[in-house]
Amino acid sequence: MFSTAVLFPFSTIAGTASKTLDFLIGFLQLRHLRNHTTSSSADEDLLSRFLRISQKFPKPNPNPHPIPNPDPLPLDPFHWNSLMKSSLRSDRPDEALRLFHEMLRSGVPPSLRCYTTAMDALVSSRRFAEAESMFHDMVASGVSPDAAAYGVLLKMYSFHLRDFDSAYALIGLMAGSGCAPDVVAYSTLIASLCRSRRTEEAWRVLDRMLGEKCSPNCRTYTPILRAYCAEHKIDEAKMFLEWLRTVDCPPDTICYNVLIDGLCKVGDFDGVESLFRESGSRGWEPDDVSYNTYIDGLCKAGRAHEGFQQLEVMLEKGLSPTTVTLNILLDCLCRESDVREVSCLLERSSELGFEVDVLSYNIVMSRLCSVREWSAVLKHFTDMLKKGVRPNTYSFNIIIDSLCKGGKYRKAKCVFDSGGFVPDVVTYNTLIHGMFLAGMTNELRFLFADMEREKIAPDTTTCNLMVDCLCRENNFSDAIDVVRNFRCVSSQEPVAHLTYWFVKSGRLSDLLMLFEEMFDRGWVPDSQVYDFLIRAFCRKGSCTSKEIYRICLILDRMLEVE
Repeated sequence: MFSTAVLFPFSTIAGTASKTLDFLIGFLQLRHLRNHTTSSSADEDLLSRFLRISQKFPKPNPNPHPIPNPDPLPLDPFHWNSLMKSSLRSDRPDEALRLFHEMLRSGVPPSLRCYTTAMDALVSSRRFAEAESMFHDMVASGVSPDAAAYGVLLKMYSFHLRDFDSAYALIGLMAGSGCAPDVVAYSTLIASLCRSRRTEEAWRVLDRMLGEKCSPNCRTYTPILRAYCAEHKIDEAKMFLEWLRTVDCPPDTICYNVLIDGLCKVGDFDGVESLFRESGSRGWEPDDVSYNTYIDGLCKAGRAHEGFQQLEVMLEKGLSPTTVTLNILLDCLCRESDVREVSCLLERSSELGFEVDVLSYNIVMSRLCSVREWSAVLKHFTDMLKKGVRPNTYSFNIIIDSLCKGGKYRKAKCVFDSGGFVPDVVTYNTLIHGMFLAGMTNELRFLFADMEREKIAPDTTTCNLMVDCLCRENNFSDAIDVVRNFRCVSSQEPVAHLTYWFVKSGRLSDLLMLFEEMFDRGWVPDSQVYDFLIRAFCRKGSCTSKEIYRICLILDRMLEVE
């Protein structure tokens, strides 16, 4: 049993362990765990096969060059900005902003670069109004923005806010202020439009870009290619690549990697092989991302042995496995082999001479949770902390899920209350579901209220759980309020759940009143509501009794609205 005093000092956890290309080399020393003999036959055990292949992995440099301690930096804008950017690259935007304000207090006037970095930190923290205000303060102080400063706002409008009207206005402002939009600005706008599935509009921006004599590059075209692949328009994606050659912008490896991902998602592995065969004549070379994508696609399609063949090809070409490669293989081994042996690998990672990252632990812990090995999940979590690997929110979600499924609801709540991570909607849903099953309704209400206080928007799962819990307690008025307050949820599942409980409890008059109210608000029921309603009536036996007229009355009223 874990002591919470030992298990949850999360705020003091050290930084993450460094990545290594030699991940899983130590797996060779686990040979005694298996009695299988290695062979090249098609039915060779994947673990044994990995033992054989891993002998080809490059060995890490045991004596990396030490990095000398930097000299103290003079406090001028250049070095202040260097410190700020370092914090931002380390995903510490609050620290970057602290440095900016410290610079102001020390009397050093911010440079254009300092303002730009601070705005970027505000955008990263989703403090959009403050970022916009800082831009205006910068202009008011006599510092003229350049393309990079405009680019921060453009990224905010297009990627984060999806406010394309403001993004277009900013492009116009750039042109009018003598700072013509560059290839980065246009590429940012095109990428955000493609991400929003506005591909045709992205083409119009590209036409405008060409009309203003701003030469695109492969980074400009790649989002359009990715949009085609995301929509499984593989033929259009291939034609797009050929078109790039006609405009003197031959596709590079990154473009082909996007196409490889699209081919894998539709299961066209012959097409991937064809791309690899023709790569030399097409002027590109597959890199580690190419093979990672291909191996991942094969493993997810149930063709793990072919994925390991590509690992061997990758090594023969002199490409080193990356952390991504090795986590793909770890995920494959968890699904295809005995998860306990892969679990043993993580436990002995230090003595076997390799280091793992948080994703590696999450892969194994998630798999252990799915096979109900909850104590092993907790053991790995503790091992992760001991090795200095910082758990993320997904790690904590796995722990909370494991504790709830193991009946340790109070300990799950202790993890939640530890303050060592930022919970998301999945965290709340997991704990709410556990409390619901345990009948801890008071705790469930507090969690729901906590979500509102923390400004975490409930999703369909949250609403469904709350409706089920409240209706089980015959608290239909609060359940109705949940549905009323969270009609912003796109799915109508919560309404369907409420419908089911109304029928089950025989509250048909209340059900009709609710429908009338929702109809007046412009609500249109979908097939889920009909399905739940009819199923509930049939289970109650109403379809074979004189109450059938009530079903017809409700269905007729719903059909009238449609």
